Amino acid sequence: MKQLSIFLLFFLLLATSCSQRGATTLFSPNEETQLVFSLTEKGIPTYAITSGKQHLILPSVLGFTTRDSINLSQYFRIVDVLHSTTDETWSQPWGENKTIRNHYNEMAVVLQDSIATQLTLRFRLFNDGVGFRYEYQVNGVDSLQLMNELTTFQIADGDQSWSTPANYDTYELDYTKQPVSAVKSANTPFTFTTSTGLYASIHEAALTDFAGMTLKSTAPSTLEADLVPWPDGVKVRIAGNHFQTPWRTIQIGHKAVDLINSSILLNLNEPCQFATTDWIRPMKYVGVWWGMHLGIESWTMDNRHGATTVNAKRYIDFAQANNIEGVLFEGWNNGWESWGSRQDFDFTQPYADFDMDEVTRYAKEKNIQIIGHHETGGNIPNYEAQMDKAYEWSTKYGIHSIKTGYAGGFKGGYYHHSQYAVRHYRKVVETAAKYHITIDAHEPIKPTGIRRTYPNMMTREGAKGMEWNAWSEGNSPTYLEVLPFTRLLAGPMDYTPGTFDILFDNSRNSPLHKKWNGLDKGNSRVHTTLAKQLANWVILYSPLQMASDRIENYKGHPAFQFFRDFKADCDWSRALQGEPGEFVAVVRRAGEQYFLGATTNETPRTLRIPLSFLKKETNYQARIYADGADADWKENPLSYTITEQHVNASDTLTIKMAAGGGQAISFVPVSIK
Repeated sequence: MKQLSIFLLFFLLLATSCSQRGATTLFSPNEETQLVFSLTEKGIPTYAITSGKQHLILPSVLGFTTRDSINLSQYFRIVDVLHSTTDETWSQPWGENKTIRNHYNEMAVVLQDSIATQLTLRFRLFNDGVGFRYEYQVNGVDSLQLMNELTTFQIADGDQSWSTPANYDTYELDYTKQPVSAVKSANTPFTFTTSTGLYASIHEAALTDFAGMTLKSTAPSTLEADLVPWPDGVKVRIAGNHFQTPWRTIQIGHKAVDLINSSILLNLNEPCQFATTDWIRPMKYVGVWWGMHLGIESWTMDNRHGATTVNAKRYIDFAQANNIEGVLFEGWNNGWESWGSRQDFDFTQPYADFDMDEVTRYAKEKNIQIIGHHETGGNIPNYEAQMDKAYEWSTKYGIHSIKTGYAGGFKGGYYHHSQYAVRHYRKVVETAAKYHITIDAHEPIKPTGIRRTYPNMMTREGAKGMEWNAWSEGNSPTYLEVLPFTRLLAGPMDYTPGTFDILFDNSRNSPLHKKWNGLDKGNSRVHTTLAKQLANWVILYSPLQMASDRIENYKGHPAFQFFRDFKADCDWSRALQGEPGEFVAVVRRAGEQYFLGATTNETPRTLRIPLSFLKKETNYQARIYADGADADWKENPLSYTITEQHVNASDTLTIKMAAGGGQAISFVPVSIK
């Protein structure tokens, strides 16, 4: 009630002193969300947000501080307020949805101090959230060093939240569910609910030449932007006297799945910069990768080396036989022997037992794409010195997709999520585009929607992926139910789902394992049922979607038919039901086929899913991959059933899921009614 009184007082003050503080209001197109901008008595910009007549953000300050005490935060007066509306539809070459509506109302508040600084605060209200950014012009200087961002999010009536603690180097952390008032720091996306029933998530869009934003608590339920610094403590270096920030975003929904179905981040990025995009192709892939994490293969050229010519051909043959477009090879190049020391990789020199000429010739003969791998080990100078040469060399071999890696600390004391790193990740995407190469980045900067501008930035890691199950206690069933409502709100994730040898029984029995004790690491295993592994191919979206297991575990397995049928490239997607950390159901359409995935946490669950998303007047054959009656992620994860039935858009399916389980369904049209 105290917060409510404060908010009502704020609006009363606005009504009585608009002429002094210049209060101005912006509504979303459906008039459900309202943003009020005002200046305090000291000329400090503030904003407040309501949605559906419910308070979301109480009056919160805006601004920056600099090393040289240049005013970027107070003593402003309003010079002008400009309103406009945009309603357009645009298409992308790939994505959860090929066609996206971009509909917002904009308010640009032009501010001026008494000396040298002009600030335009640009607010955009969509039906599903808010974006705002700073646009500064500072006369009389030739450069700026930003020390702190003062952007505050004073959350009204905050209830529960889901986030990882703020970290300047990694997003590979466990998520914590806790009251908003208990949060001390957070990486973004930071997802929360209010006691009035709203769902929201704080993030950023169009992060191009700026520091990544984390959040820190300054008071209960109040979070402030905390930018990742350079080694000397400066947060952002600006060459010149003007700059604009990334968009600060708040996605808003009345249901949790509204956040998943939002397109705000993409809409706040610039349109595609490429004249053509036909060289950018989503694909399914397998790879020489999982065996290394299990310890039965190695990245270096020894008696366990995984990326050999012989092994490469086996994987290429398997891909061709199973409707899979690509194969990834890790550990193919010189430099892995320097791991842990100088991290000196060579990106154009294969190991002696990996014949690049023969492997690429064979892949071309089988019509299989090769995904190259560039692990940097955090040695950014070494990678940037070779990048142009390496990309040109790769294209000569017909390699047009590269998986990058940044495991370990950056040389020079730079953080993974600093402005230094943001500039590097952007340089990689832009350089790759010159050679028509697509990127899958691991240990990356977080996605902020730049895939709209540079659609060759296809997918990235940025959370605890499948490999954590190989050499740690792994990812809990709950963790996988949090990801769609947090990390995946930012963009596609290369989680690499689809491990069938859930208990690692086949790997522990491998002759190679007897030579190396890599699997004896406590309770390492995959913490789901087999059916949930199938469903995660649908739910954990990536346009480069991997079947992560060793191919020996797929051969002859009836459940692998789902991946054979699955399409990495989809036309339309919708999250149907779900709650963070509990369960989720997602459907995607690719051409005339639909694929549905539903999963649950440690609690068995039954969902009723209306099939109204199917095309009307059409019958479909539904192939249902479900948990067995006795399935349980802990005690009996491999129990599953495959059944078929005819359905149409008027039907409702009952989806029963075991503890830690799920269900995957493919829908193929069979006739017109």
